[in-house]
Amino acid sequence: MNVGGASKGTVLISGASIAGPAVAFWLRRYGFAVTVVEKAAGLRGGGYPIDVRGTAVEVVRRMGILPRLREAHIDSRRLTFLDADGGTAAVVHPQVAAGGVEGHDVEVPRGDLAEALYGAVRDEVEFVFDDSIETLKEHGHGVDVVFRSGVQREFDLVLGADGLHSHTRGLVFGPERQFHRYLGYCFAIFTMPNTFGLSHEVRIWNTPGRAAALYAVGDGDELYAFLNFARPEPPYETLRDRQAQRDLIATTFADDGWEIPAMVAALREEADPFFDTVSQVRMPHWSKGRIALLGDAAHAPSFLTGQGSSLALVGAYMLARSLAAHRDHTTAFAAYESDTRGFVELNQAQVGEGDATLCPTTAESLEKRNMRLRALTTAPPRTGRPAHTALTLPEPATGPADTPVAVT
Repeated sequence: MNVGGASKGTVLISGASIAGPAVAFWLRRYGFAVTVVEKAAGLRGGGYPIDVRGTAVEVVRRMGILPRLREAHIDSRRLTFLDADGGTAAVVHPQVAAGGVEGHDVEVPRGDLAEALYGAVRDEVEFVFDDSIETLKEHGHGVDVVFRSGVQREFDLVLGADGLHSHTRGLVFGPERQFHRYLGYCFAIFTMPNTFGLSHEVRIWNTPGRAAALYAVGDGDELYAFLNFARPEPPYETLRDRQAQRDLIATTFADDGWEIPAMVAALREEADPFFDTVSQVRMPHWSKGRIALLGDAAHAPSFLTGQGSSLALVGAYMLARSLAAHRDHTTAFAAYESDTRGFVELNQAQVGEGDATLCPTTAESLEKRNMRLRALTTAPPRTGRPAHTALTLPEPATGPADTPVAVT
């Protein structure tokens, strides 16, 4: 890897969550000069638990942050599925239901992964917080960027790692709805007091078309709460309206029992709940000219797969490797997509299994789900779905290390 010496080129990355710092890490190792711009005022801590599975575990191992993630690993010991009255429908080990591999995969609070990635690269990469890309104009030898702050700069390449609702994607490829595959659900994630005595466990309540979950990551006094419901059409009009979101959820769950009334009340008190549609991003191409997308911006699999962060980590590695191995960005972007798309699409296809487990929409499908779960309680632990490990991570690039990749 070319760590020192002249820069191979300048790269602007939009987004400092998971994919952005990950690709910045690898690009810097290959000798690029990297800038990351993030619209938030600082690194976003906290957040719900996320999985790092399969091939992505090897990525974080090569980055040197796997020991830190293992220290932050959430040791969930029990996953209980409940019926509409709050009675127990099935109890399974979380890894068995999720398809992970115990002792190999890790689950950590989202903020812990973000902080580990940022810590691995912050001293070598320029981070610009509280700003964002306003306009992009590509020309023969680079991309002129005007930021929301008014600052103007030129970069050889621009990478969009700014999530499901990527602003970079909108600027370059057009309105996001043409790339969104709505999966028929909406959800909200928030925190609430642990007044239920839960410890190292998840409880998931179901009635046809609606689901709720309480997630205790340890023995603390706070829970992650989750409400999910089927809806034929996406309520796009509510995505930017906090009060409309709260009202929609309160109406949807108005007649439900168990702990639902307490959860809805807690949601109303939450200052910044996360609400969105359950959607995937499907794009015919992940790049255009000198601009490319990665992570959820390019290929969000939806949280139903549990693979969003893992795909972001793997995609970041593959994109940086391609840019280091090839002499021009056109060839590099094509190789990145060719080498990664099959892995992405296989993981996106897992959504059918996640859908059936999380929120069956009929009484019949719910009962079939519960029967499968009860059978799992006595079945041998699963070794992980092939989709998680379907891509064997190649060795780091040893290509034209001193050739400026963006100069064609």
